[in-house]
Amino acid sequence: MTHLWVRAEERPNEQRVGILAEGVARLLAGGMHVTVEENPARALPIAPYAEAGADIAAAGSWRTAPEDAIIFGLKELPLDGRPLHHRHIMFGHAYKGQADGRRLLEQFKAGGGILYDLEYLVDEEGRRVAAFGYWAGYAGAAVALKCWAAQQRGGICGPVGVCSGQTALLRDLGAELDAIGPGRPDALIIGAKGRVGTGAADLCAEMGVARTLWDLAETAHGGPFPEVLEHALFLNCILARPGTPVFVPAEATTAPRRLSVIGDISCDPTSDFSPVKVYDRVTDWERPALRVHEDPVLDVTAIDNLPSMLPAESSADFAAQLLPSLAALDRLEEGLWARARAEFDRHVAKI
Repeated sequence: MTHLWVRAEERPNEQRVGILAEGVARLLAGGMHVTVEENPARALPIAPYAEAGADIAAAGSWRTAPEDAIIFGLKELPLDGRPLHHRHIMFGHAYKGQADGRRLLEQFKAGGGILYDLEYLVDEEGRRVAAFGYWAGYAGAAVALKCWAAQQRGGICGPVGVCSGQTALLRDLGAELDAIGPGRPDALIIGAKGRVGTGAADLCAEMGVARTLWDLAETAHGGPFPEVLEHALFLNCILARPGTPVFVPAEATTAPRRLSVIGDISCDPTSDFSPVKVYDRVTDWERPALRVHEDPVLDVTAIDNLPSMLPAESSADFAAQLLPSLAALDRLEEGLWARARAEFDRHVAKI
C-alpha cells in the first residue's frame, strides 16, 4: 500500500500545505495510507485531516517514518548534512546550479533517497502539472508596490507578513498607496501570459497601476531591453533556465532610468541563468527590499515563498492542481513521476 506522509514545513513564515482534507479523503478512498504531521503554523487546521481519516503524527517525525513512506512537503529541508533516505516530494531548487541545491543533492546521494521535484513534475508536453505561480505573482506585485510606497516616503520597505486573505491584502495595500497620494507607478511585467505574470498583472490592475505586458513575442530578440529602465517597476515572472535573456544587466544600477523597484518574482538569483544581474541573494519577510543603488534609488525584492503571504488561497489552488498526480503515486515508474525521477537521477549522477 502506498503511504503518503505529509510533513510539517520547517521554513519560517511557511503556512501552506500541498493537500487539503478533501484530497486526503480521496486518496484514502483509493486505497492509499496517509499520515499528516501536526503544524500549528499551518494555515489550515489539523482536525479536518483527522476527520477525513488520516493518521496524525508529530511535526518533524517524518525522519523516523517507515522506509516505504513517501514524504511530501513544499519547501526545502534544513541543510543539516544528514543523509536523506526516504523518497521526497518537494520543491528542491537543486537543478540550476544553486549552491544550496548541490548540498541537498549530496544529502540525497549520501542516504540513497530520491527527490521528486515539484518544479519538474510535468506532463508529456513538458508543462508543469501544478504550480503556485498565480499567487506568487499576485503577492510579489503587492510587495513590489509596498517597496515603491516606502521609497515615496523616503525609506525602504519594512517587514511584510501573512495576510488573512485576498480582500484584506487589497484593502491594506490600497490604503497604503492612497496615503501617498493619487499617483501610481507604472510596471513592465515580463512573462505576462504565464501563471505568475497573470497574478502580477491582476494585482496591478486592482491597484490602478498602468501595465506593460510582455511575453515571448516581445522578448524573442534576446535583448537588450531598454524599456525595462523606462518603467518605475519591473516584475520578472519568467523562470531562469538555459537561454533566458538578461533583462537587467549589472550596469543598470548606474544607467539613466526611471526604474526604482525590481520585483524578481521568479526569484533565482544564484542560478547561472538569472536574468536579473544587479543582486546576488534572496530577500525575506523581515527585510523584503535589498537596496542595490542609492542615487537614484533602486531596490530589489525577491522573496522565495511569496504564495505563503496568502496561504489559504494558494494552498487550495495548488492542492487542486496536484491531487490527480498524487492519486497516481502507486505508479511511480510511469508517466510524470518517472520523468521527475529521471531528472533527479541525471543531476545526482553529477555529484
